[in-house]
Amino acid sequence: MRTNYPAVVVAAVAYWLLGGIWYAVLFNKPWIALEHVTAEQMQASPVIPYIVSFLLELLIAYSLAQLCIWRNANTAGRGASVGVLVWIGFVGPIAGMTYMFEMRPKALFAINEFYPLAGLVLMGAILGGWTKKAA
Repeated sequence: MRTNYPAVVVAAVAYWLLGGIWYAVLFNKPWIALEHVTAEQMQASPVIPYIVSFLLELLIAYSLAQLCIWRNANTAGRGASVGVLVWIGFVGPIAGMTYMFEMRPKALFAINEFYPLAGLVLMGAILGGWTKKAA
């Protein structure tokens, strides 16, 4: 199985759009309150963080694609399970330790860290489900 670059790009776009929905629609008010963000800070939304986040999501999608290839995750369900495993084994524990020692609210952990869980599952499902036909 080879890397499906169109699937990598689509997975990155899906994760990027999920971030907009997650933080602007679903959890906007509680996130702002927990992060103690001011209205002035919210008004200043430079373009650079959005570009950089998309580039990083491309890197995540490419890396997850490699894991899907290695695990032979060639269905949406298998790809999603690779995403869950990455979150359970790496993202969640690392972030959990940081939040614990920083004594940050559990609700903030849930908002900030379940987003990558949902994103990795979404990306994994796209990468696993979008299989190329053998040439």
